[in-house]
Order: sequence, then structure tokens, then C-alpha cells
Amino acid sequence: MELDGTPQLRDPVLIAAFEGWNDAGEAATAGIEHLEREWEATPVAALDPDQYYDFQVNRPQVSVDETGTRSLQWPTTRLSVVTLEDADRDIILLRGIEPNMRWRGFCAELLATAADLGVEQVITLGALLADVPHTRPVPVTASASDPEQAERLGLETSKYEGPTGIVGVFQDAATKAGLDSISLWAAVPHYVAQSPCPKATLVLMQRVEDVLRLPVPLGDLVEQTEAWQHGVDELAEEDSDVAEYVRRLEEARDTVDLPEASGEHIAREFERYLRRRDN
Repeated sequence: MELDGTPQLRDPVLIAAFEGWNDAGEAATAGIEHLEREWEATPVAALDPDQYYDFQVNRPQVSVDETGTRSLQWPTTRLSVVTLEDADRDIILLRGIEPNMRWRGFCAELLATAADLGVEQVITLGALLADVPHTRPVPVTASASDPEQAERLGLETSKYEGPTGIVGVFQDAATKAGLDSISLWAAVPHYVAQSPCPKATLVLMQRVEDVLRLPVPLGDLVEQTEAWQHGVDELAEEDSDVAEYVRRLEEARDTVDLPEASGEHIAREFERYLRRRDN
């Protein structure tokens, strides 16, 4: 991965998301796209895709611009940089595609570039399908792979066991490289798994704000979430079986202590309010 120059960054943090198995409802990669747009990110590098992708699985795309000129876009992983005037650190955004091969080399190349840019903290975003009702707040799991780091940041230590995707591999590689590594996963209702899922993207952006302690612009995510919620409500009302299933999920969800009703969540919301007011 060749950098388009080597920008001088201030204590940069890398925020990463990957298409594929780790991206239910495209909630995670939509978050990176949202940040690229709202923060007017500057592209600085793109990975050579030949070593990592099967182009019969991830095919290149042909597009035609307004002048009739055709161009070919290859599936790849890209880095962009954000400089925030009102902050004391910069942001590097990574939007990628889960590779078809050579995962360890893929992660090593990305982390080598991150090291060149001075990254010491990595935040990975993911989304998974789960038995959760769309009518309730989207659950987000925030964890750190290193126990000491988890205690320092007030996060959980990941206890997941089982198959993993590139997000898990990349986070593990970042931790072994000595970087602070945090993972944020949103749970997307499995019965509305089609993309997009702005409600999950919105809550991921809120948790990114909590970790960075910087205001994250939400743009039109709130309006998109309301429209998505209304649309799913209508679909559920039209099918009695789906409506009954949602009701059972609601009952199961309401029997546990909702973090949204906890003192910790109230404090977090108040901190967000103060950051946005000061900004």
C-alpha cells in the first residue's frame, strides 16, 4: 500500500470496517462512509487488490460518467484521513472488503501503513444478525481484546469463541502489534437483514463518539433511522406471524436489564449532550 505522500498527523486513531460477513445490513461500512462524507475525508492510499481478492467473487465494476467515459473500479481497501480543527487528534478511516485469501498478509500490510502514519489506537466496527426486536434500542457490544486496556477504558473483555471474520483477525493482529484495540459490534434484527440498516449505523456512530470523546456529526442518520423504523413497523403490521414474533422478542428483551435505562447510559447521553453543546 503506497501512501499519496506521508501526512503529518496528530495522535491519529484508525477506525475500520469491512464489507462481508462482518457487516450485517451494511451497518458498519455505512458508518465509515458517513464519517468520510461528514468529515470530508481525504483519500491517501488504496491496497493493491491482486494479492487478496478473488475477482470472480468480488468483481470489478464498470461505470460511465456524464461525458460518456467508461472507467473500471477494482474491489479494494482504502484509507482516508480526517483533520479536525477543534480536536487534538486526527482520524484515519479504513473502508475495506473482507479478503478472499492471505488474511495475515492483508492485516500486516494495513498495519504497516498504519504504523507509518503514527497510529497507536484502532477501533473496528462490525454488525451481526441477532434475535433482537427492531422496536427496541440496538444493542452494541464494546470490547477490548487486552484485559488491561479493557479495564482502563471501562470496556468488556471479549469472551467470544467460534468462527471469526476479518474484523476479529484484524483486531487480533493490531493487539499483537502493540496497538490499543477496541471493537464495536451492533446487533441487527435478523428478520430485516436487508441493507441498509441506519438504526444500527446510528448507534455505532454514537459509540464511536463515546470512545473518541469527540462530537461525531450525525447528519441525516436520525431521519433515516426514523424512516427505517416506520417502514419496518408497517411491514410487521401487515404480517401477523411477524408481528407475533416481534412481540415475543420484545418480551424477551424487556425481561433483561436494558443498558439504555442504566445510570451508565444516562451519563453517556449527558456527556454527548455536553460535547455537542460545546462544539
